Amino acid sequence: MKKSFLNSLGPGLLFAGAAIGVSHLVQSTKAGAEFGFGLLWALLLIHIFKYPFFQFGPRYAAATGETLLEGYRKMGKPVLIAYYLINFVTMFIIQAAVTIVTASLASQLFGITNNLVIWSVILTVVSLLILIVGKYKLLDNLMKLIIVLLTISTIIAVSVAFVNNKETFDFTQVIPSGTLEVTFLIAFLGWMPAPLDVSIWHSIWTLEKGKTKHIQTARKQAIFDFNIGYIGTLFLGVCFVLLGAFVMFHSGESFSNKGSVFAAQLINLYTKNLGEFSHIFIAIAAFTTMFSTTITTLDASPRAMTKTTNLLLEKKSRYNYWFWILLLAIGTYIILMYFMSNMGFLVKIATILSFLTAPFYAILNFLLISGKHTPKEHRPGLLLKVLSWLGIIFLIGFSIWFLMNL
Repeated sequence: MKKSFLNSLGPGLLFAGAAIGVSHLVQSTKAGAEFGFGLLWALLLIHIFKYPFFQFGPRYAAATGETLLEGYRKMGKPVLIAYYLINFVTMFIIQAAVTIVTASLASQLFGITNNLVIWSVILTVVSLLILIVGKYKLLDNLMKLIIVLLTISTIIAVSVAFVNNKETFDFTQVIPSGTLEVTFLIAFLGWMPAPLDVSIWHSIWTLEKGKTKHIQTARKQAIFDFNIGYIGTLFLGVCFVLLGAFVMFHSGESFSNKGSVFAAQLINLYTKNLGEFSHIFIAIAAFTTMFSTTITTLDASPRAMTKTTNLLLEKKSRYNYWFWILLLAIGTYIILMYFMSNMGFLVKIATILSFLTAPFYAILNFLLISGKHTPKEHRPGLLLKVLSWLGIIFLIGFSIWFLMNL
């Protein structure tokens, strides 16, 4: 029964694997360290308001047997061209951001060298080999192990931190003010729980899961699978905020923008509570979590660009999956050569870009799932439509607020 349940899950856990990375290990922990429990409102709100737009990915794929990209094409070629341009600009920065955090953790875990450029190259090559050999099935199975490992270690760390905490709890919620605080908030929300274009990846993974099972995934199963992953990302997001608050809030410490220093600080958050014996286990859990994000982003962006290119040209292009994956790896390497010494800045740029492009994906996904290209019985109900409108207003409103505070 349990094995059957785990086997039925797939894209939802891939979503969690892509989401639980920089947004949780870096941004959520920083939120707790700098604001205590003060940004829990933002964490909860962004999960509520982004929910419909992420859910529309697997919903559309299960309802039509198509990815969101094919849906965008039906809405008009300019829509798909807009996506193509936005994704081309952002995918290198996003890949670089997740790779540098993973490389920082690898240097802490394995030692060998502190050169993060070398580690970035090694991680990219290993990721490519995994994708060549195992493809979707290996990625699917690997994710289940990683998510379980991280969840258990994080719950234990938060529980011990709670017991050891001697400070009084202050649940006063904070509205950031000033350019620095507002910029951090937008960066926090940008990848929490993930960039909205991950909904496109999710629609691709839903169809890939169907291919491995030789059946088309039913809508209810696709949404259930997604909900499991989504609730997991929210739960762990709260855990990381609490961990940062318990251990670093009012401690006088702050996280470094340098990758290797930050990685050491992050691992010490756990070992400070659990004891030095836990260092190796925590380092492995943190590293595998970020490594899973590195693999999923390296796999998903080229899949999306390949599909988009084929749809725009209306034929199979020579610019296929392996062309895009190689281009992404080279582009990531070039960016890292310039920003390696300032991980914090790179992560901030990537997350802010993701937040500012979120309204674009939110509006597209809502129009597609509510319109003529989706069968009536698969369109969202009134509650989900109202939540979608509120989400669009929220995302646009926060983007304007951020731009006004620059």
